Amino acid sequence: MGEKKTVKMNVVTFILILVLVGLACVFGFYVWITGGFNFNKEATNNTANTNKTEQNTTNDVAQKDTTSTKIYAFNGRELSEFDLSFLKMENGKENMIYSPLSIKYALKMLEEGTTGDAKKQITDVIGGYNLLKYDSNKNMSLANALFINSNMKDTIKTEYADRLKDKYGAEVKFDSFKSADNVNAWIEDKTLDLIKNMLDGIDDDQVFLLVNALGIDMDWKNKFLTPGGEGWTYEHENLYGRAPEQVSSADFDKTQKVSGMRIEAVINNYDIIKELGEEKIKKTVGDEFKKWAKNLTSMDYEYNEIFDGDLSDENIEKKLQQYLDGGKYYSDYDSKGYMEELASNYGRLDYSTDFSFYTDDNVKVFAKDLKEYNGITMQYVGIMPTSESLDSYIKNVKEADINKLIKNLKSLESENFKQGTATKITGYIPKFDFDYELKLMEDLKEMGITDVFKQGKASLTNISDDENLFINVAIHKANIEFTQDGIKAAAATMMGGAGAGYSFDYIFDIPVEEIDLTFDKPYMFIIRDKDSGEVWFTGTVYEPLSWENEPEKESAW
Repeated sequence: MGEKKTVKMNVVTFILILVLVGLACVFGFYVWITGGFNFNKEATNNTANTNKTEQNTTNDVAQKDTTSTKIYAFNGRELSEFDLSFLKMENGKENMIYSPLSIKYALKMLEEGTTGDAKKQITDVIGGYNLLKYDSNKNMSLANALFINSNMKDTIKTEYADRLKDKYGAEVKFDSFKSADNVNAWIEDKTLDLIKNMLDGIDDDQVFLLVNALGIDMDWKNKFLTPGGEGWTYEHENLYGRAPEQVSSADFDKTQKVSGMRIEAVINNYDIIKELGEEKIKKTVGDEFKKWAKNLTSMDYEYNEIFDGDLSDENIEKKLQQYLDGGKYYSDYDSKGYMEELASNYGRLDYSTDFSFYTDDNVKVFAKDLKEYNGITMQYVGIMPTSESLDSYIKNVKEADINKLIKNLKSLESENFKQGTATKITGYIPKFDFDYELKLMEDLKEMGITDVFKQGKASLTNISDDENLFINVAIHKANIEFTQDGIKAAAATMMGGAGAGYSFDYIFDIPVEEIDLTFDKPYMFIIRDKDSGEVWFTGTVYEPLSWENEPEKESAW
């Protein structure tokens, strides 16, 4: 018999790592994250001086079908078909998170190393997409690396390593690959210590590793009011009528009791003085004031403190005018008056925190900005379908639909709401904490990227002259923590036209339009660079944090 020959295959590990943790939210519930970072953004392919209009033009790639694959359209910096593709392919009714940006970076770096059909397959998926560069700091990290087996360093072309350094800021590191310790340590550092022990082990005959890692850890732009905290006064306590909880429980999907944060806002566009007339208001309030005064007895505090024991018609009329128009209503208290207070309520906005939203018969959308760091604002957008299940919604939704929802977001400004009524918004946002690993290799193959995973067809000739090189594994892990840590909140809301806060008060009934922003069913979310539209994270929430696992259930007091 002839001698049996063994062929040793050279392989490349393709790793994408990301993190979104730090979105720790304390919502007076509480709601997310910490810190400040310092980063700028620019196009990575020598387009640092290209303005946004030019970027949007050059990034457009026509969507078309080919015989073997599909062009994934990138419409400027809006959410793209690619950003949603993994959500659709792994639409499994479970908590999920991944980073489209991380995958784009890894694919672009891999594309640099390929030729022929293998390169075309990657190009057909990501087209001429121009990635943005983000400089890292303690609150945001985005990094690339090329790890090369130090025993095979001559296998990798210097030109390829230099190209990754120049275009993607990639670190080039030599390692013996005796263990995964050095790779794991780099990943942990570049994900803000959020992903540990990414790899269980590594083969010492591995030729190289191509890695992208990113993470964020940020504060909300505006924190929620918290009892006893910054911005909280006893006036808020009196208006609210009770001490709000830091977090509270609510039913989710009819089967779960979950932990989360409540939101409240009131936009008063009802001009009560114009609608009812000043004289009618004064007569209505005056009649009620006189009835109240006549029923006081010497045992009542107001009998002596306000009226000095004098309930004559003349003294009651005097105090009524002070109550309505301002004056020494109490002996030591100079009031600005009921009518002035009533007039100031028109156009008034009270809310527990800033946010924007959109609702219709089919969907609810809640969006909130994170703090701006050096000109960059990240935005969280939650989208909950109301007329169909989340998996059905994801299956059918198009990127244009999501972009339209984002464009239709309404901020809490008086001019954005109907005149002649008060709008009351209430809602509940669940907390969640989970991680997820994509079936990345399977997904990329489904998208048409197949040759790089086949020995003899990978065409990694820009990386090495070794024709046996191919990609043997693709890994993408992510995690997210959306909790109350770091941001405190409470609601101080006043309905309609309130008086001046005295022991006597008269509140008019006014037309109120109510909007419910309660997220009580499975929903999807994105986290994006608000200015550029670049999507950092996409995911779904099917199981928020259980109320039983809420670590802090004590009163906010």
